[in-house]
Amino acid sequence: MADKFDRIVLAVPELAAAIAQYRQLLGRAPGLPDTPGQPAAAWWGLSNTVIELVQAEVPDERLQGIVLSAGTAPDREAAVPHALGIDVRLGDGRATAAFRRSQPAAQCPGLGIDHVVLRTDDADACIGLFSGQLGIRLALDKTVPQWGGRMLFFRAGKLTLEVIESGADDSAGTAFWGLAYQCPDLDAHADALAQRGVAVSAVRDGRKPGTRVATVKSHCLGIPTLLIQPARA
Repeated sequence: MADKFDRIVLAVPELAAAIAQYRQLLGRAPGLPDTPGQPAAAWWGLSNTVIELVQAEVPDERLQGIVLSAGTAPDREAAVPHALGIDVRLGDGRATAAFRRSQPAAQCPGLGIDHVVLRTDDADACIGLFSGQLGIRLALDKTVPQWGGRMLFFRAGKLTLEVIESGADDSAGTAFWGLAYQCPDLDAHADALAQRGVAVSAVRDGRKPGTRVATVKSHCLGIPTLLIQPARA
């Protein structure tokens, strides 16, 4: 059963150009993974997962998929079989653990992923995949029309997969859509981004009481990207 979001994978047509953008966003150069035989990639270590940019034959940058880890997984990462048409893989997490040990300069310990957003036209199939097949805890299942419709929240390893089902008339299928980064001091983080030339919206109150959020407007590869400061304890 999956116990952690090992990596969040972004597919890009031009790796060098994408690295230049994300280096500004994350404030440091990436590391190069030791993954022989795999496409060229760049990794940044966050507090609760790893961001991976991978060179791919795609027309534009996109949030490609997720790699989950499990102690019982085989050494080699493998695609999880399912019918939703999204990239979900399962591995043992050893490559990312080695990356964290060997490339400390590529780690961003003060920054994490709060949640990954997945849009779908079949919430029940998502429950079957992530909860039934992969054993990830379904923390919440609710319908909020003003936020898009039925929403599922799967939780593993201090990271949430937020699934939004927009309705039966939506023919877009299922696809990963956006990222929300979590930072302890949003004002300071937004100021640091501005100094690096990254455009960020004004800070505002989040949907969850006590949270504060801002939208990243540049250097995010066209992927909807949010910054979140969690509620104070």
